Amino acid sequence: MSFDTIPHAARIDPVKEKVADGRVLELLQAFLTQKVMGTAEGWTPEEGTPQGAGVSPLRSHIYLDPLDQQMAKQGYEMIRYADDFVILCRSEAEARAALAEVQAWTTSAGLTLHPTKTRIVDARQAGGFDFLGYHFAAGERWPRAKSLGKFKDTIRGKTRRTYGQSLAVIITGVNRTLRGWFEYFQHSRRFIFEVLDSWVRRRLRSILRYRQGRRGRGRGTDHHRWPNAFFAEHGLFSLVAAHDLVCPSSRR
Repeated sequence: MSFDTIPHAARIDPVKEKVADGRVLELLQAFLTQKVMGTAEGWTPEEGTPQGAGVSPLRSHIYLDPLDQQMAKQGYEMIRYADDFVILCRSEAEARAALAEVQAWTTSAGLTLHPTKTRIVDARQAGGFDFLGYHFAAGERWPRAKSLGKFKDTIRGKTRRTYGQSLAVIITGVNRTLRGWFEYFQHSRRFIFEVLDSWVRRRLRSILRYRQGRRGRGRGTDHHRWPNAFFAEHGLFSLVAAHDLVCPSSRR
């Protein structure tokens, strides 16, 4: 959903209905008129809110509150965070009616729906949709491709084969990422965690292999030289083990 073309006065008025503190209103006005660096020269937007501004979630929650109320009155179940939302429907006809309702409201509010993200999807089938970092399809959910990519990039940065720290220090750093990532994505299907646990151990085996003067990635006999139990003994956080504690029924 785009907030780029709404005049500032129209953006501030809904806030004034809920916030009486003049200092907060002045701060919000300052956010709306802050300069944007597009090139070497800055410019001050006369409309909308600079993309990525810290006030973006606040402005979205306040400005879209009437839409929340309207959809609730119409009996629709809508899940929203900032300007991203999903409406759960029981049929395609109901979904099309909900979309028409949203389109009418956004037009009257001076907003535009995202041209590619706005679509009707049967979440029981393959294909699905992305929402708040997850991918939903075929009745299941798992981290979307972009989320997995960011996760792997972070782990790669902490497990370079030439990294000079001890294995204990490396595992401590990796664990911080694993624990934080799991807290958010713990509701994914178990298979994802099995794959990622294996991938992380392979990265660590490559480090140990390199330190023995051997080239290539950790594979083959390395699994016997440094088995899974070896990394468990050294305190490596297991995504699978954490998932089994949270969702015992998912064990196989």
